[in-house]
Amino acid sequence: MTQLAMGHLWNNIGSLMATAMFVWAIIQQYFPYHLRAYIERYAYKFLGFLNPYITIIFPEYTGQRLRKSEAFTAIQNYLSSRTSIRAKRLKAEAVKDSKSLVLSMDDNEEVIDEFQGVKIWWTSSKTVPKTKNISYFPASDERRSYKLTFHRRHRETILDSFINHIMEEGKTVELKNRQRKLYMNNSSTNWWDKSSWRHVPFEHPANFRTLAMDPKKKQEIVNDLVKFKKGKEYYEKVGKAWKRGYLLYGPPGTGKSTMIAAMANFMEYDVYDLELTSVKDNTELKKLLIEISNKSIIVIEDIDCSLDLTGQRKKKKKTEEEGDEAKEIEKKAKEEEKKESKVTLSGLLNFIDGIWSACGGERLIIFTTNHKEKLDEALIRRGRMDKHIEMSYCGFEAFKVLAMNYLDVEWDDSYDKIKEMLEEIEMAPADVAENLMPKYEGEETGECFKRLIKGLEDAKVAAEKKKAEEEAEAAKMADKEKEKTQTENGVATREVKENGYVEKKQNN
Repeated sequence: MTQLAMGHLWNNIGSLMATAMFVWAIIQQYFPYHLRAYIERYAYKFLGFLNPYITIIFPEYTGQRLRKSEAFTAIQNYLSSRTSIRAKRLKAEAVKDSKSLVLSMDDNEEVIDEFQGVKIWWTSSKTVPKTKNISYFPASDERRSYKLTFHRRHRETILDSFINHIMEEGKTVELKNRQRKLYMNNSSTNWWDKSSWRHVPFEHPANFRTLAMDPKKKQEIVNDLVKFKKGKEYYEKVGKAWKRGYLLYGPPGTGKSTMIAAMANFMEYDVYDLELTSVKDNTELKKLLIEISNKSIIVIEDIDCSLDLTGQRKKKKKTEEEGDEAKEIEKKAKEEEKKESKVTLSGLLNFIDGIWSACGGERLIIFTTNHKEKLDEALIRRGRMDKHIEMSYCGFEAFKVLAMNYLDVEWDDSYDKIKEMLEEIEMAPADVAENLMPKYEGEETGECFKRLIKGLEDAKVAAEKKKAEEEAEAAKMADKEKEKTQTENGVATREVKENGYVEKKQNN
């Protein structure tokens, strides 16, 4: 074909496209809606005969953007392992303690894939609203999706085999490149915040091997976690959401936070640290729950101090002063009351095991407290907090674990004395560890054990002193009560005598 003929061909094609666009614009603007819809339906049907390709769209969010699509995430992971040599524009993300990079398709990029001899086109799309509206809702944000295009003669191969292949491959890649994260709920109400959670890499080194705890009790917890992790079918069978609650209680310094980190590392779960005081109300609490991923641990530390969960909020004390100063103080008190969390006990209970708690699976919910007796019974009953774990003072078995961790010592001549002292003296594992830790380079292990023995002796003296003070205070209060009772009895006797004398005088 000559160059002149080619020019005429392109001119004809351009004229035809311009005419089609003009006709379509007229239809869109002047035809009634019901007639326009009728024309569109048959127009798409006609184009379907001409276009032999099928397109499947995988949006990032499903259910009106309440949850991120598992299919979208699987495709993203699948393509990240195949696009580094195919795509021209890539995005890089650091994973695995920032020691490696994962490459993925950039927005609005296209790559060609192949499966069992079938040619496939992947397109990464991002649409941005034409108007930038300031909104608190993520629906107005940019929307991402993956578009899969293939010839219609390969429909059965793609739908029956390829979709399942990319889902399995995507999950495998995710496990390989996964960087576990520690989340905190975002108290900011700025419109540009897309998520209610912020995160950092979870890098806590704690594990059950180094956890200072009785070995039998430790093994019991490990067995319980293993059973939970493998219990998806069992939970479906009994009709329960795939979650389990743990209550960790005990004095400060007994290793509750370390236990949570060890559980997260053992299960390979993300950790969501929920700060209830920064949650505005029950609705926001549900929103936070929706955004929590599967394979995660939801932690509420010091639950007895987080909120007054009886529903009775403490009122702010108002300072009674005259003039502008009093008004200013009252204004500030009202502002603080508005900021106060309105999460109720009912809202928290629904968060733990209500209908919304089934939005997701394979989750652990952990409460910690120093005072179990202060918690509402409804909050910690079985079914909500399924397993109660007491984190007690350091025993001899826990001490041996700490000695191995800090000093690499399995046995020492001082162990018998330390065992005897630990049986009668209460000392938290954190205090034992601090005494065992060498204070300078080259310090002998014997010095560390001597420091621990000295610490135990001081703790014993302090405990005896405190007990004596408490007994003295109790005796003092008993004496006051006795004196008060005697005084009241004396007044009553005097009144009886006076009344009796008056009555006798009147009778005479």
